[in-house]
Amino acid sequence: MRVALVNPPWRFEGSIYFGCREPHLALELGYGKALLEAAGHEVLMLDAHLCDLPVAEAAARVAAFAPEMTVVTTAPTYLFWRCAPPELRVPREFLLALDGQGGRTVAVGPHGSATPAAALRKLGVDVVVRGECEEILVKLADSSDLSTVPAIAYRDGDALRVTGAPHAGRFTDLPALHWPADWVRRHRHHHHRFDAKPAVPGAEVEASRGCPYACSFCAKLDFRDAYRRRALAPLLEEIDTLAAQGVGYLYFIDEIFLPQRALLEALVGRGLQFGIQTRIDLWKPEMLDLLGEAGCVSIEAGVESLTPEGRAALDKNCRMSTDELAERLLHAKRRVPFVQANLIKVAGDDPAMVAAWRERLQRGGVWANDPVPLYPYPSSPDYIRLWGAPDDLAWERAHAHYLAQFDQLSDIQEERAAPLPELEAACCR
Repeated sequence: MRVALVNPPWRFEGSIYFGCREPHLALELGYGKALLEAAGHEVLMLDAHLCDLPVAEAAARVAAFAPEMTVVTTAPTYLFWRCAPPELRVPREFLLALDGQGGRTVAVGPHGSATPAAALRKLGVDVVVRGECEEILVKLADSSDLSTVPAIAYRDGDALRVTGAPHAGRFTDLPALHWPADWVRRHRHHHHRFDAKPAVPGAEVEASRGCPYACSFCAKLDFRDAYRRRALAPLLEEIDTLAAQGVGYLYFIDEIFLPQRALLEALVGRGLQFGIQTRIDLWKPEMLDLLGEAGCVSIEAGVESLTPEGRAALDKNCRMSTDELAERLLHAKRRVPFVQANLIKVAGDDPAMVAAWRERLQRGGVWANDPVPLYPYPSSPDYIRLWGAPDDLAWERAHAHYLAQFDQLSDIQEERAAPLPELEAACCR
């Protein structure tokens, strides 16, 4: 089968999108391409965001390929499935431009995973994949009978058919990815790096998937939940291939980069720099020392609340005190050039205490953000606590709640967000 895999040309005006707006490698497309080709399918992988293609040109290239199946993502990259743009306007605009020339149309991403009926309705696609998509894409390409494919949703006349729970792939044995040289040259962005300006290309890689914790705010229940580690050999092959293409900085997109001595020791001496997101309470000082020796230059550490009660309310399961967290962050800063402590706006956290703690860390070189308001993503425990299981209007409900609750957003957002119906004006109704 001829299959097109498409990352559309993302734009974010009016969006609450918390993620970085620079292009990143769409790892889900890379994995999908590798598995599809291994199964004998012919694949066009097109990243209109990274390659700066207007939507009309991206659609024309796909139509010229004459695919029998076209896959479009509903988030810019796996890195941000947990905080994707709530609106589906960009993939819908691409599908409108494609104008029925893509064969069977398939959407992958967090929207169809959590709210399959809404994603089908808004996008007008034939199928949505629920959960991790790489292995399911191969099953879709191999089958003409949708009822035999697990973890999807599709319309059968007026009925919605859902073929089981969201999928969690093996992940551990995913092959090393090989990216087009032109894509790597274009990737000048170094995600979450602030110690130096990029002089060489950057790239994203994935060493583990899922998280063993269940923090209330984290949208991962319908995708990327169970924790798994990737085999070291293909991961290092992928990293060495990127280095040979000129990449000097890697960002590990892992939901939580846990201490992995074998990986860190393998990175020592490779001459690469990298960034991670993690929990600082899970790192002993000697492992932070090794992390710095391995080349880490950026740590984004989730602290979230400065009181034990606040962390307990968020289901952090954190065993360190606030002072111990501060000391561990300061130790990390002595080994890693940039360290950030992420804070969330939590009821009961005194603003004066937060300001004093932030000032203390900043004196030691650690940046702590102004606490960020929570968005109750439909795949988070917070959403379920507020409203129960997500339904067809889950995104609208979460969006309206968020906009009504806060007079201003965080110091990492520059504009007021628009209502979801306004953002999704192009979507099917």
